[in-house]
Amino acid sequence: MHTTERSSPARPRSGLAVVAICFFTIVFDGYDLIVYGSVVPSLLGNQEWALTPAQAGAIGSYALIGMLIGAVVAGMITDVVGRRKIILVSIAWFSVAMALCSTASSPELLGLFRFVAGLGLGGVVPTTIALTVEYAPRNRRNLYNALMFCGYPVGGCLTALVAMALLAEHGWRVMFLVGAAPIVLILPLAIWLLPESASYLLARGRRAEAEAVAARYGLDLGNGHGEAGEPGEPRDRKGFTLPFRRGYLAATLLFGAASFCGLLLVYGLNTWLPQIMRQAGYPLGPSLRFLLVLNIGAIVGTIVMSVLADRIGAKAITVCAFLAATVSIYLMSFDLGTGLLMLCVAVAGLGSVGTQILVNGYVAIFYPAAGRGSALGWTLGVGRAGAIAGPLLGGWLLGSGLGFEWNFYGFVLPALLGALFIAAIPRANRRRRASVVETLPVESGALGTIPSQRRAQTSHEVMR
Repeated sequence: MHTTERSSPARPRSGLAVVAICFFTIVFDGYDLIVYGSVVPSLLGNQEWALTPAQAGAIGSYALIGMLIGAVVAGMITDVVGRRKIILVSIAWFSVAMALCSTASSPELLGLFRFVAGLGLGGVVPTTIALTVEYAPRNRRNLYNALMFCGYPVGGCLTALVAMALLAEHGWRVMFLVGAAPIVLILPLAIWLLPESASYLLARGRRAEAEAVAARYGLDLGNGHGEAGEPGEPRDRKGFTLPFRRGYLAATLLFGAASFCGLLLVYGLNTWLPQIMRQAGYPLGPSLRFLLVLNIGAIVGTIVMSVLADRIGAKAITVCAFLAATVSIYLMSFDLGTGLLMLCVAVAGLGSVGTQILVNGYVAIFYPAAGRGSALGWTLGVGRAGAIAGPLLGGWLLGSGLGFEWNFYGFVLPALLGALFIAAIPRANRRRRASVVETLPVESGALGTIPSQRRAQTSHEVMR
């Protein structure tokens, strides 16, 4: 009997390697931003530099100003050079800048190098999240996007662990040198394994290359113009003004204010918590443990609250998270004992990083698709201003002489205001229909992710 053998089609590659590279890149993004908070006590103790808390706070903001500029520049050129090149250049850029930080001979040079590092970090975050959305398994994009961005607080935990191991013996410079590790550990893997975005190739008219990438990774290019959630999704040009039209303007302003408060908490606490605890009488090692606990709380909070938001509703959970941060930060001003204080710090982490991610997700499901990108851009743009203000506020409070408890009171107010801003957001326009929401283009600020896919099963779920 004659039999004809058929060769089965090659099995598509898994996109998990892409997601893993993005995750570890975000880990060092978190490390390189949070590392400054771990070295602030050492910098303030440097008699040669004679830094004041206000000056240290300003240096802490320079990287965030650089991120703001870097994110804008990356957004302008990503459609020209592609996402792969943006992330490769960004990794090399911030790695070299971190190495330069370790050589700084003056506060001015350290501030300059931190600003330069921020330029590279600004290009990393939106690009890694966009690639994660594109290459994660289609039915798990929301989950993989959230887990990938947990790399940020994981980077915060790494900062605390490295500081506890090396800072006391080797000094603050080694902390920045560790931040240069991606040029050796991640960049070679990214050059080898990271593909170009199929949506970028399609948008540039390079359909043959896009189809080759899609076949290699099992992607669906849709109809060439982009079905909902596919590469090449068309954008409604009129949607740019939608968030500022009647029926949406109040919510747009409130979302921006809440994002400002959320990112102020994130960067204010990560920058100043170790020094505040030093002032409370804790030695350097134990004070760094508070930074570790803060970011562990952020990891747990990001995952737990995202699940609760899907089940209960984004508004209610976001308000509760801001209130949890309000109460926990206020309690930290009391002499609670180390155990209870650690618990409050963990809740503060949950109510800062996790809350900011909830704000972004709430924006993503509040607006129609036509105006969603504009709404996210506005919210995160205002939020970046809060990220810059956080280290400045912490430095001013620490040097103000108002008293130890005001180091916490100063962050209680923005946490409470964040809860009020979210609570005041009106119901979504009822003309918005309940439907399966398409995959969203992902945008990001100094800190923030927008879930790649949200499914609204019923009109009630969308409205709450």
